[in-house]
Amino acid sequence: MTTALGALLTNDLVGITRGRFFPLPARSAAMEKGCGWVPANLGLTPFDEIAADNPWGCTGDLRLLPDPQTRFLSRRLGDGALDGMLCDITTLEGTPWYGCGRSFLKAALSDLENEFGLVLQGAFEMEFQIQGASWGTAPAFSLQAMRRADTMCRDLVDALTDIGAAPEIILPEYGQDQFELACAPRPGLQAADKAVLVREVVREVARLHGHRATFTPKLQPDGVGNGLHIHFSFLDATDGTPVTYDPAHPHGVSAQCGQFVAGIVRHMPALMVMCAPTVVSYLRLVPHHWSAAYSSFGALNREAALRICPIAPHADPARAFNIEFRPTDGTASPYWALGCLVRAGLEGLRQRLPTPPLLSGDPDALSEAERAQSGITRLPATLGAALDCFLSDHVVRQWFDPVLIEGIRTAKKCEMDKTRDWSPENICEQYARIY
Repeated sequence: MTTALGALLTNDLVGITRGRFFPLPARSAAMEKGCGWVPANLGLTPFDEIAADNPWGCTGDLRLLPDPQTRFLSRRLGDGALDGMLCDITTLEGTPWYGCGRSFLKAALSDLENEFGLVLQGAFEMEFQIQGASWGTAPAFSLQAMRRADTMCRDLVDALTDIGAAPEIILPEYGQDQFELACAPRPGLQAADKAVLVREVVREVARLHGHRATFTPKLQPDGVGNGLHIHFSFLDATDGTPVTYDPAHPHGVSAQCGQFVAGIVRHMPALMVMCAPTVVSYLRLVPHHWSAAYSSFGALNREAALRICPIAPHADPARAFNIEFRPTDGTASPYWALGCLVRAGLEGLRQRLPTPPLLSGDPDALSEAERAQSGITRLPATLGAALDCFLSDHVVRQWFDPVLIEGIRTAKKCEMDKTRDWSPENICEQYARIY
């Protein structure tokens, strides 16, 4: 009889879940002490390279400290159960480390509640594609496309249900062998935790069916993109009343929600280094692809980076009303991406920024003067441009420790240097192997 293993996991700046493993008989010790971690691990590029000039070097020690409330277990994944916990990265003294995305998100959510009495509810809607299947072709969104993958999808729903992340919906999408999966809204930290785990379970179920699931933003340069859409709404921290919707305000956007959205719109170009953190991300963020190439706010508009989502008939608008952030993709960490949205939203709340004007139609069809009048700006078109926006936004830089900023800079430069001479086709191929 073999010894089962458990996992202590974290999710890094480029959305890769990494960690350590322990024999399950030693669970009590693992829960109490966690395990060792290394600062330079945060400097890893998607290609597992660490920039020679990264700020951490060979020094320093940290701990992965598990949160027992995040324990997950599914026995439906082949011979070995998927068992483990998500962790905070801490110093040796047990205090949060500045490079821990989960701690970054927790602190931002705490500030939102303490300063403005708002509790964020979040949900992640993710797209992925299956490689290696011999299903043949089927029309987009069709019953044929769903039925040919029925066994895999049923196994996926069962495994996700085991870990407390049963999807609200799973469907065949527009792209070749592309699927979309959406989970129910949860408090912000729980939503990010589940998003991390859902991606790993999807990969495991696909592997056990002889396929490969990829969340890469682009599988082919001219193909459809895979996004990681982040939905959010707000509850009053005192009594749990929904406060995102207000019928007295234009389009139902409450004053606080509008201020929060305005902060995101203002700082969105700088957020892309966390929300679209890899070279391949920018093959997706182009006009006319429903992936949001401009920093804008719209209603029922898939070219808007932030959009008011539709409300189902007979639904309570106060509870169903939510905002969707569309530029994020599957190379992003749910912790860092959502944490940055909250931090930007806090800036809008503190400054009482006015709700941005609603975009009507395709922003790329507007003239530069029309976009400028509406406060619509083009998002960075490359990772290098995104890094420049990040480094030049002094408000956003204040959210991060200077050493972390330098770590981000050196890691992105290392990634860009490696891929500089690659063709778009090679970029897509290489990132699909990782994500």
